[in-house]
Amino acid sequence: MSTPERHKPFLLLSIRGEDAAADDEYQAMRRFAGLDESGMRRIRLTHTELGDIDFDDWSGVILGGGPYNVSDPPESKSPTQRRVESELLSLVGRAVEEDFPFLGCCYGVGVLGSVIGAAVDRSHPEPVAAVTVTLTAEGLKEPLFADLPEVFDAFGGHKEAASALPSNAVRLASSPGCPIQAFRVGENCYATQFHPELDVDGVCTRIDVYKHYGYFAPESAESLKRDARQHHIEYPPTILRRFVERYMRRR
Repeated sequence: MSTPERHKPFLLLSIRGEDAAADDEYQAMRRFAGLDESGMRRIRLTHTELGDIDFDDWSGVILGGGPYNVSDPPESKSPTQRRVESELLSLVGRAVEEDFPFLGCCYGVGVLGSVIGAAVDRSHPEPVAAVTVTLTAEGLKEPLFADLPEVFDAFGGHKEAASALPSNAVRLASSPGCPIQAFRVGENCYATQFHPELDVDGVCTRIDVYKHYGYFAPESAESLKRDARQHHIEYPPTILRRFVERYMRRR
C-alpha cells in the first residue's frame, strides 16, 4: 500500500484582532485554496509574537488584511501594531531576499511595498465595495492569474495603497481608483490590493465587524451589504488556488 503524499503547509499570518473577521478570513483562505487546517496553519499576530520562522518548514507564506496601515504616523500606532509591523517587515524582507513564495492581500501591499521601497500612502483609497480590476500585459502572463479574464471584479476596501513602484517590481493589475492593484517582486513574491479570499458573505462579515473603523459611515453598512450582494465575484479566489498549486512542496 502506498503512503499518502504529504506536503509542507502554508502559513497564514493574521493581523485581525476581531475573532469574527479573523476566523472568517482563515476559513475562506483554506476553502478557496483547497486546504484543511493541516495544510494551512495560522498565526494571529495580534495575539502572539511571530517567533522564529524557518522557511524550510513551509510551502509559502500568506499575509491577510486588516485595520493596520503601515503609512500611519508612528505615534498613532499601538504597541501591538508596532511590534507586528516590525516582525512582518523583517520576515517579508527575508522572503524578498530569498525569493520565497509570499502572497500579501491588501495590507500586504503596504508591507511588501515598504520592504522594496515603494511609495505607500493614502493617495488612492477605495471604499468597501466591488472594484473592477484590469490586468496589465505582464499580469496576463502571470501563472497566478492563469485562466482569469483581462478584466474582472473583486472586493476591496482600503485607506492606503502603493502609488509608485521601484524598478525591480512588476505591476500586474490596476483599477480605476487605484493604479497598483497587484505587483510582483522577484519571481515568487506577490501582493494584491484587492482581497482574493473575499466572497459576498465574507465582505458582509467585514462590513459588520469594521463599520466603526473609519472605512465608511457606520450608517451606510446595510446599503454597502445590499450593493455587495448585487455582484458575483467569481475569479479572485482562483489566485489563491494558483498560489497553492504552484508552490506546494513535498515534505
